[in-house]
Amino acid sequence: MGRDNWRPERIRHSPWGALALAMLSGLALMRNGADLSPGPPQPVAAASVGHQNNAPAPPAAGPVVKPLPYAPVARVAIPSIQVDAPVIDVNLDPDGWIETPPPEDPNLAGWYQNGIAPGQTGTSVIVGHVDNKAGPAVFYALGSLKKGDRVEVDRSDDRVAVFEVYGVEVFAKNDFPGARVYGDTGQPELRVITCGGGYTKADGYDGNVVVFARLVDTR
Repeated sequence: MGRDNWRPERIRHSPWGALALAMLSGLALMRNGADLSPGPPQPVAAASVGHQNNAPAPPAAGPVVKPLPYAPVARVAIPSIQVDAPVIDVNLDPDGWIETPPPEDPNLAGWYQNGIAPGQTGTSVIVGHVDNKAGPAVFYALGSLKKGDRVEVDRSDDRVAVFEVYGVEVFAKNDFPGARVYGDTGQPELRVITCGGGYTKADGYDGNVVVFARLVDTR
């Protein structure tokens, strides 16, 4: 398969905070040979955050929910697209790149364990494959999410962080707005990311689907 998975900028020795998040400017998973037509659903204009520069996304309006403390992630569920998947911790490999969940398991997502925990103040990030050689994977339908859909993240402390989607967009991987996607809004937020946009056999997907969501409940 080769080094054709997540392609963030190198973040060696950088703390996982606003600076490191802003430096992650191009998660780009290649489609691995699956013959899927017409391909995964892509976001519609109505789902856009409506903020077109590379400043951090503005916090969504709504009631403020008390943030949770740090705790690792155990599972992610997105009921509207039938996602219910375990989440593994991913780290940096020896070359300073973010590791990817094993593509052989289509129902698996990854969370960078030295980052913000879902429910903490800041922007947490969960990534997953759109497909693999066998067909659709965990986040194949991510681009079909709409504003108001929920993402539920089970944590290792037996708490659940519930996020509401307020935007879904696709960005070209060669012009990925890292600060906008990963920047700290001052509230507990979540980004769920997979590949999207156009696809060619030679180059794979040319973009990333990004879901913007904010914490609306904990239990």
